[in-house]
Amino acid sequence: MTDGAVHQPARVLVAADKFKGSLTAVQVAERVTAGLQRVVPGLEVETLPVADGGDGTVAAAVAAGFERREAQVTGPLGQAVTATYALRDGTAVVEMAEASGLQHLPEGVFAPLTATTYGSGELLRAALDAGARTIVFGVGGSATTDGGAGMLAALGARFLDEGGAPVTPGGGGLRELATADLSGLDPRFEDVELVLASDVDNPLTGPKGAPAVYGPQKGATPQDVATLDEALTHYASILGPDQAGLPGAGAAGGIGYGALVALGASFRPGIEVMLDVLGFAPALARATLVITGEGSLDEQTLHGKAPAGVAAAARAQDIEVVAVCGRLTLPPEALGRAGIRRAYALLELQPDPARCMAEAGPLLEKVAENIARDFLT
Repeated sequence: MTDGAVHQPARVLVAADKFKGSLTAVQVAERVTAGLQRVVPGLEVETLPVADGGDGTVAAAVAAGFERREAQVTGPLGQAVTATYALRDGTAVVEMAEASGLQHLPEGVFAPLTATTYGSGELLRAALDAGARTIVFGVGGSATTDGGAGMLAALGARFLDEGGAPVTPGGGGLRELATADLSGLDPRFEDVELVLASDVDNPLTGPKGAPAVYGPQKGATPQDVATLDEALTHYASILGPDQAGLPGAGAAGGIGYGALVALGASFRPGIEVMLDVLGFAPALARATLVITGEGSLDEQTLHGKAPAGVAAAARAQDIEVVAVCGRLTLPPEALGRAGIRRAYALLELQPDPARCMAEAGPLLEKVAENIARDFLT
């Protein structure tokens, strides 16, 4: 705090993402609040769990006051799954992983050539049916590499082979594509704002494309990667090759491309969109200190992840930011350039990674107590 006649009472904004595998973003906020208030009783703390468009995005919207909705949709292997989305005042937050994510695959089972985004299209349609006029479509964590063809098929598009039969689901089937008929696409998309929210700006194909970069995470062998790249290149040659190189086209196995080329989506960095949707600016205006964070603060954090977005927004308002994390690999200079004054890692308190993850909640409370002593007393 600066010297002066009037001191603004401390008010902390906790705007952190999840600690993947140990704590949800809501739990992170609860633990940090408990630790802070143990040292500074009565401290005003506002919590705003955040997400960058990937898994946890719907949960962050619900924590911010959106209504949680459910829909029965088709999973990536064709099975029925229950997917959630969030709705408030005509704005829906839809997370493609809820329908087509890796979490819907049995342990150790992958289907790189056949997994489908059909359920993501059904989830978008559910949001439209519920009255959404703006849809924030968070894409990440997908089990699929089908260029969004399954999503578009669920919304009325037809993808046919030489004989006029529908091509088989998944990216591999697109090698047989002869005709793409988009005339049956749900006409409501002409009047809806669809925002593609992602921290991934890869193109659809090529060395930095969806199959090459993300295919191996989904069980794709080198041969599968080559097959998928060839299939998606062919698919784009029919739908619109010009859009295949757009930022975000390669997001979530190319579902970004399908949304951009056929649904009129606009691409924005996921954390920027979510901060707008969650009401971050007014919360920031009330704060004197911001605490952000995620499970691992590393080089990836600096490329569009939630803590970097929170820190950039806070720095623009000259509000100090500290971060919490499980693991820290960024040097102080990199943190400083990102607008983060200091980072506190759980592994500094408990160096055993397995125990650190198991005891993340209590450890985070201890870290928050240290932040309170360093910055608030």
